[in-house]
Amino acid sequence: MITPVRRVVDAGNLFGLNFARVLRSVQGIPKLVHDGIEYARQSPPSSFQLKIRQLMPMLSDYRGSAGVARGHYFHQDLWAARKIFGRRPPRHLDVGSRIDGFIAHLLVFMNVEVIDALPLKGRVAGLSFQQGDARSLAGLKDNSIVSLSSLHAAEHFGLGRYSDPVDPWAHTKFMNSLERVLSSGGILYFSVPIGRERLEFNAHRIFDISTILTQFKNLRLVSFSYVDDAGDFHEDVSPSDFPRTTSCGCGLFEFTKQ
Repeated sequence: MITPVRRVVDAGNLFGLNFARVLRSVQGIPKLVHDGIEYARQSPPSSFQLKIRQLMPMLSDYRGSAGVARGHYFHQDLWAARKIFGRRPPRHLDVGSRIDGFIAHLLVFMNVEVIDALPLKGRVAGLSFQQGDARSLAGLKDNSIVSLSSLHAAEHFGLGRYSDPVDPWAHTKFMNSLERVLSSGGILYFSVPIGRERLEFNAHRIFDISTILTQFKNLRLVSFSYVDDAGDFHEDVSPSDFPRTTSCGCGLFEFTKQ
């Protein structure tokens, strides 16, 4: 039975309201008032006087943390960036990875070329950007890329979520294209959600490990790492070590073409 409170919460979530967040904010009001009174009592500098009309209440940050050193994106971005930094390839191409995460890491020490279905807002030195359909990587020659990456991207292809054409086989076409353009001796850094294989439309696909290994059967697996359901990192393990009970982990695959 759905309780009246649950109905209200569900309705709030439907219209973009997060009642848990609202509740946490309301609970922070007494602290805001207390801290404001204490601040004013200590005679602050004239230019930093507390003025009611200039309030910008932050009501729940005091319960936060310095950051979160866990999760798919945190670990995968460091994993791939550290490997590329160690190799320092003359050229690196990425397809669909996060600009403000992994790509930003790489731009600290090298230029990067990026292909993405969505446009890029803003410019940054060292980044060469191209908007386009990455399923075929049509503008790239066979065996032409020595260092290649795609992190947490392939699972979205063909679902329409990011303005790309709906195509149930887009992920397969894309992985075939990655294999095609990777040069002999080149390295592919690839990550996707892994666990019980399924589609959660239109968010993403979640892959069984065997699907990825079979898809890239013409490449050699150099290393495998993963992030578990709790967001913790397990580095350089065997694919057989990945717990089959994992709902939605992140598989980090390093391949090479022989």
